[in-house]
Amino acid sequence: MAKNNSADNEFETKIWNAACVLRGNMDASEYKHVVLGLIFLKYISDRFEQKYTALKDEGAGFEEDRDEYLAEGVFYVPPDARWDVIAENAHTPEIGMAIDEAMRAIEKENKRLKDILPKTFARPELDKRRLGEVVDLFTNMMMADHGDRKDILGRTYEYCLAKFAEQEGKLAGEFFTPACVVKTLVEVLQPCQGRVYDPCCGSGGMFVQSAKFIENHRGNINNISVYGQDSNSTTWKMAQMNLAIRGIEADLGKFSADTFYHDLHPTLKADFIMANPPFNLSNWGADKLADDVRWKFGIPPSGNANFAWMQHMIHHLAPKGRLGLVLANGSLSSQSGGEGDIRKNIVEADLVECIVAMPPQLFFTTQIPVSLWFISKDKTQKGKTLFIDARTMGSMKSRKLRELTDEDIGLIGKTVSEFEAGTLLDVAGFCAAVDTTQIAKQDYILTPGRYVGMADVEDDGEPFEEKMARLTGELSGLFVESKKAEAEIRRQLKSVGFEV
Repeated sequence: MAKNNSADNEFETKIWNAACVLRGNMDASEYKHVVLGLIFLKYISDRFEQKYTALKDEGAGFEEDRDEYLAEGVFYVPPDARWDVIAENAHTPEIGMAIDEAMRAIEKENKRLKDILPKTFARPELDKRRLGEVVDLFTNMMMADHGDRKDILGRTYEYCLAKFAEQEGKLAGEFFTPACVVKTLVEVLQPCQGRVYDPCCGSGGMFVQSAKFIENHRGNINNISVYGQDSNSTTWKMAQMNLAIRGIEADLGKFSADTFYHDLHPTLKADFIMANPPFNLSNWGADKLADDVRWKFGIPPSGNANFAWMQHMIHHLAPKGRLGLVLANGSLSSQSGGEGDIRKNIVEADLVECIVAMPPQLFFTTQIPVSLWFISKDKTQKGKTLFIDARTMGSMKSRKLRELTDEDIGLIGKTVSEFEAGTLLDVAGFCAAVDTTQIAKQDYILTPGRYVGMADVEDDGEPFEEKMARLTGELSGLFVESKKAEAEIRRQLKSVGFEV
């Protein structure tokens, strides 16, 4: 898997540092939209200017023809909204108003962006001097310095999303899934062509990583069709911008909506579904949906939507479709509210292809341990389920946050591929291919640790008798030292008037 080079990381860091000067007294959740909006505006401006220059050089007079831009997926930017106009106003009190007006003008010329772009730059609490400094940074930092790749601002958008998620903590769960978790889903499913769907898409990370996977494998992004929705209006707008900045055409519906109550893609049958739904969502309205056609395997309990999400996704799978979703570990073993029966029915329908127990501390938002479920309508290994225990994988990125490495993700993907090909050898403590009959004996509990066993301990070659003699000798010595330490502590306490 490709990694960003240091020059790109430097660019992303500079943008983030610039974002920080804007914060002032605003919460991260507020100034996030200011920063991401500016990145998006700069992106579409650069793309427009590139096409504008090419058309002008042709000399046919089509540089103001909007259709010339739309034909190549480039947003048309009207004269008063172009970056040079914004740059000219950078150090005036009207800079916020100029950016807001630019956003409105761009929305008017591009139907796809209608009511999506942020228009809050003129608000009094946003420091206009600092805003002008950030505009200057964008103006003076040439994209050409970082290679001729159009996705530099796309990666910067993604980088800033991650940084905001880190700052916002629990609230970040509404819009951000850690990249290494998304990469693992994509590495296993490999969505190269067909319909890709996320019913709770957040800021669109699943789609972005799918596009990266296709690009890294020399595929064509036009071979996939992207569908999604999200119930949070602000998050839905962020997703629209995130996908637009990546050049990904997506149908996220015409507005934000609750997936359970207002399915925006009711007839969709997707080839790939990837999702990170809210963990253990309660009060999701089960009482009003008791007779819903989606509950083929059982009515989900009102106190937890885990199996409502799963059944919604299964309902939307094509005959050979596959899905991967992130769920709290409770979904693997819970028996409350009929969840055990639903899980049993899904296993007996031979839909569960793989369960991956993930390591702790992957999320900014929660310490709840999670697993990845992979479900297939047409499993290559009938009557078997692969269990992977990846709880010890990854490395600490910070004191609180763990991250799976590219090598970890590659190993998980390779293990699933070998399972599908029928060539996998079980590895004690890591992976095991298990018959459904064995799962039934475990009361349909799907915790990987039950099936992969303990890792083999490497034999150090020391005979057992010799090892025990050595260890007991060492232990005897430690007992002697312990008694000496105890006597010294008693003596010191007695010297100050305390006797134990």
